Amino acid sequence: MERTGGEPDIIGHDVKSGEYIFYDCSAESPKDRRSLCYDGDALKSRKENKPKNSALDMAKGMGIEILSEEEYRTLQKFGSFDNKTSSWLATPLEIRNLGGAIFGDYRYGQVFIYHNGAESYYAARGFRGSLRV
Repeated sequence: MERTGGEPDIIGHDVKSGEYIFYDCSAESPKDRRSLCYDGDALKSRKENKPKNSALDMAKGMGIEILSEEEYRTLQKFGSFDNKTSSWLATPLEIRNLGGAIFGDYRYGQVFIYHNGAESYYAARGFRGSLRV
């Protein structure tokens, strides 16, 4: 996570498995993980101006999981993250099957969860990851 501008930190401990849970705690969505569409299918569907990768494919290559909406809300309890950026979140299959994907950010003292077409990408949107060790 650190090689792409992230700041992994322990946010919890799973007593059952004994695993420590790391989330990416960088103030903004990591710089080297931005300008990505949501997944490989979205990347393939773009005819022009394709981004370099997708969030899910990059996360898989890094060996991490993209944060879910619940995990993203948990992260925000440790500080205010994504005040200027946004982060793709693990998207429910029923939304993804309709062509969409969700992302979150933190504005006005609140966590906001939005939607976009999965093929979209923005310079200020990246993704955050989690890792269990």
